[in-house]
Amino acid sequence: MASDPNLKQASDAIEQALRGDRQSPVVKSYFHEPTFTASYVVHDPATKRAAIVDSVLDFDQASGRTTTQFADQMIAYVREQGLSVEYILETHAHADHLSAAPYLQEELGGKIVIGDEILTVQTVFGKIFNEGSEFARDGSQFDLLVKDGTQLPLGDLQIIALHVPGHTPADLAYVIGDAIFVGDTMFMPDYGTARADFPGGDARTLFRSIRRLMALPGEGRVFLCHDYKAPGRDQFVWETTIGDQRTGNVHVHDGVSEDEFVAMRTARDATLDMPRLILPSIQINMRAGHLPEPEDNGTRYLKLPLNTL
Repeated sequence: MASDPNLKQASDAIEQALRGDRQSPVVKSYFHEPTFTASYVVHDPATKRAAIVDSVLDFDQASGRTTTQFADQMIAYVREQGLSVEYILETHAHADHLSAAPYLQEELGGKIVIGDEILTVQTVFGKIFNEGSEFARDGSQFDLLVKDGTQLPLGDLQIIALHVPGHTPADLAYVIGDAIFVGDTMFMPDYGTARADFPGGDARTLFRSIRRLMALPGEGRVFLCHDYKAPGRDQFVWETTIGDQRTGNVHVHDGVSEDEFVAMRTARDATLDMPRLILPSIQINMRAGHLPEPEDNGTRYLKLPLNTL
């Protein structure tokens, strides 16, 4: 860790919160069962400055209809608690749900944030969707592009971004006090880890990113982006600790080698279908959640590339 100053800063922030030198953030979680996604409102209790992590826009694929019931729950909570939203954080360009970031920004304010490697995602999927020159591949759809070690103030707390690629090139984890929002890098210990076979994904890189996160203090609270109920478990769960991941993650616990993980992940990924909403999700999420512009009849359209993925 001594050679990783950004990880040391994150570890120090976690230790300060655990010791009580700084307040821990308040984390309110919401679970969107149709997409198995956990979203969060996290705030500094002293100043009530808040961030929203990995929001979801309701989308019915059969009808092509979007609605905001899920996001409206977070809006109601923010207003009831008197919070001021500073940031709307994306851990990556999700392939399984549409982001509600623009809607939340319109209602609550805040800057939409993602990792600067979103440019890689935009380039790769811009080609897949045959996007024309009107689609900017410079990340300008987002308000802030951050990189490994970027710090953003959240009242008396700091948001520390850690680049953890492998699932996609652009994955970030956000450390806020003793809370760690890890996106899709890891799931609950009994379920394992994210897939690494999307364009730009890499199992070896994912292993190294996860082991980097596992070097954080064991008491750090880990908030996941998804849960799918591991075999034998009847309830959805989306919070664990770094220590529990180290000792219990079925794919990548202490003692699992990089080569063993890569072999397991590669074989497992080969059996997985593409996520049900990958084509609409990536189209929207690489635009920071903005829907495509209406065509001359006033209707917005999504593309469906055939025989591509």
